Amino acid sequence: MNAEAASLRTAAGGFRDAVRVQEAITAPVERKALAWLARRTPEWIGPDHLTGLGFAAQFLAGLSYALARWSAFGLLGATIFIAVNWLGDSLDGTLARFRQRLRPRYGFYVDHMIDTFGAIFLMAGLGASGYVHWWIAAAMLTAFLTLSIQTYLAAYTLADFRLSHGWFGPTEIRILMMAGNLALLFFPRVEIFGGEFLLLDIGGAIATAAMMGMAAVASVRNTRRLYEEERLG
Repeated sequence: MNAEAASLRTAAGGFRDAVRVQEAITAPVERKALAWLARRTPEWIGPDHLTGLGFAAQFLAGLSYALARWSAFGLLGATIFIAVNWLGDSLDGTLARFRQRLRPRYGFYVDHMIDTFGAIFLMAGLGASGYVHWWIAAAMLTAFLTLSIQTYLAAYTLADFRLSHGWFGPTEIRILMMAGNLALLFFPRVEIFGGEFLLLDIGGAIATAAMMGMAAVASVRNTRRLYEEERLG
């Protein structure tokens, strides 16, 4: 084994899990709910099962959005699957910690690659739904991936893994999406300044700007911190 390979193996074996920062509005209630669910989860259900459930639910939510082009029931299906995605995506890590069956590198990698592919499915479904223009869906996906990349790089370089930005995290986003789905059943279009727009175009533009703003602020903050910690003299 050469020196570089040995160094990589040592680094992997000494993996340090990042500090999880969760300051979202729903975080206190969510932590209690997940702990309650973890204590009551049957032994035959493991964290990987829940991860798979979350991924399948996000894929089906995207499919439901695509079907909403022909039937409003697709919006109801997307709402249900987004809720199921919360269960699988949020409970898997809690269950692993509760049972002391932690695999930090495996869990971090798999969870976030699944989140990435899940977001692609979800935004593709939205783009096909007819309730939002495809370029708005693409902009939301781009902003989500930009914010995600920033988060993952901060976790690697600073051991600071932020699950939320300010008061908003994944659960708040899901709540807004589910509320938006119900609003679409009655108000798919809105009038603003005398013009008519798709409701999700407006919401998507706001969400895109918010995520890009969060990514920009975090990037500046973390760059300054890293500069100070690694001054050359």
